[in-house]
Order: sequence, then structure tokens, then C-alpha cells
Amino acid sequence: MYRFDPKLHLVAKQPSKVHLLTDLGYKKDIGVSPMAASEAFQLFTPEAIQIMRKEIQKPQVHKNHSFSSNIAACQLRGYAKDHAPFTYEAWNHPDTLKFMSSIAGIDIVPAMDYEIAHINHSVKVTTASKDQSASRESLSNNKTDEDDDEKPIVGWHTDSYPFVCVLMMSDCTGMVGGETAVRTADGRIIKIRGPTQGCAVMLQGRYILHQAMRARGAQERITSVTSFRPKSALAPDDTELRTVRPVSNLSELYYDFAEYRLKMMEERVEAEREKMRAHRVRGDAMDTLEHKEFLGKMVRFAEQSDRELVEEGKVQKGYIV
Repeated sequence: MYRFDPKLHLVAKQPSKVHLLTDLGYKKDIGVSPMAASEAFQLFTPEAIQIMRKEIQKPQVHKNHSFSSNIAACQLRGYAKDHAPFTYEAWNHPDTLKFMSSIAGIDIVPAMDYEIAHINHSVKVTTASKDQSASRESLSNNKTDEDDDEKPIVGWHTDSYPFVCVLMMSDCTGMVGGETAVRTADGRIIKIRGPTQGCAVMLQGRYILHQAMRARGAQERITSVTSFRPKSALAPDDTELRTVRPVSNLSELYYDFAEYRLKMMEERVEAEREKMRAHRVRGDAMDTLEHKEFLGKMVRFAEQSDRELVEEGKVQKGYIV
């Protein structure tokens, strides 16, 4: 079994630029940190990428963790913890998290185990009966017309999690396009260069409108998407499951979600209790309104958690709005 060694496998080269929310015309407090999106940066070595690719080729991964939807022909989800020890360790290693946090502008951790290294996989299929090639993009609705080359893989959207890191796992020789388009507050569009193998792009996916542009000229395009959230339980967290619920093992997804949200509630309650005890020791009068405000926030947090846990019978599998 391969072990992740940051000295051998982590490049962690700072991006040439990190676009701030204010750079894009947004208020600096709409997200959980000042950053909006990064330019592409080298994250892992070619050797690390090859090991990760071997892990997703395991038969049990494709048998038990493969999903498709109206916007994604082939995705692998929720496999890392049980079947990809190298990948799992790479994304959880303190050195990786320290580097990713430096880009995010806040200490972050993987959102949950289920969202480590979600794979989008597309291949270029050659039709045997005709001297033609048909491109099947993992997020393309299976459209193959050349007129669609400049169209996005998927339309403008925000993600379910506060931060996402998109890692390119394919050899991009001959690949054209594949940029991430980001919409500014005044409607302008900036394009972030598509990453080469082992490179990644990071953005506040939950708050910034973006879309992935189509890539052309390559035999395959495999990207790995890992989602992150703030490490501190006291930081805002309005994670949604709307884009991942239909393409997940709901039991595993919900266990991960419920566990970390309950842990956040536990830590927030403990922090409030310690604060109240400190005030009491100092002889301060009870600030009833402040405590009621805390309780209101906790109620809203619990209600939001409840809304995300949609009963399985009400989830339309494979269909993402």
C-alpha cells in the first residue's frame, strides 16, 4: 500500500493570484473568508496523481461508488475512506490542509469524508463504423455537436459547500479550453485558466457563481473535486446538499453530514456555556438578550440541518436541478 509523503507527493506551489471577493465587486462579508477564487496552482506531483488514478481503477470502486445523473454521465463518490487510503491521507494530511488554508484565508478541513475526491470522468469515444469522434463529457448532457464547443459543461451555479478544490488528474497535452468561468458582481465574466495534470483551482463554491467550460482535444478528462468547510465550529456554515443528494448513497452522506453538524452544535454550546460562566465569575449581570440571540441562531442552524436531510423516498435519484 502506498503512503502519502508530503516530501515526495506534495508540491504546494502558491497560485499566481488569488482573486478576492472585493476584486470581483462583492462585499467582503458574503462568504466565510476574503478569497473568491484562485488561479491554477501545482498541488501534487505526477507520481501522486498516478497513485490516485490507480485507486479509482479498483473494481469495487466502480461497482459500489459509481453514479450518473442528468448532468453527469460518470461520477465516483464516497469511495476514498474505504478504498483509496493514499487519496484519503493526501487530502487530510496537515501539510496539505495548511497549504489549502493559506489559499482559503481561513483554516479549513474536508467538508466530510464522503466529499473527498469526488471524480468526474469523461472520455472521447471513437465510433467504429464512421471515421468520426464523439465526445462524451461527464457533465455535458451527452451533447456532441461541434457548435457546442464554446458552451459550458454545466450552467451558472453555486456549489453545496463553502470551498471546492478541483484537481486535474489527466494529461492535458492537446487539451484546449477547460477554464473555470467566474461571474463578478456586476455581471462581467473572468476565466481562470484550466489546470494541467496535478494542478488545481480553488474557489468559494458556495457563494460565487461559476461554470466549467468545455475542454476539447484530449482523449480523457478526469477531475477530482474535494469540498472543504471552515475548521472552526464557530464559523458560519450554510452547507447545502441540493447538488449532491441525488448522486449519493444517502445513508453515508447523511451520517457524515449529521455527525459533523451535531459536533458543531456541541462545540458552539460549550463555547457559549464557557462564556456565560466567565461572565458570572466576574460578577457581570446576565445578558439575556445576547443569550436569546445565541439560542435563536442555534434553532436556525438545527432547522437548516433538518431541511437538508430529505427523506429518501422524496429524493429523485440522478436528477439535479
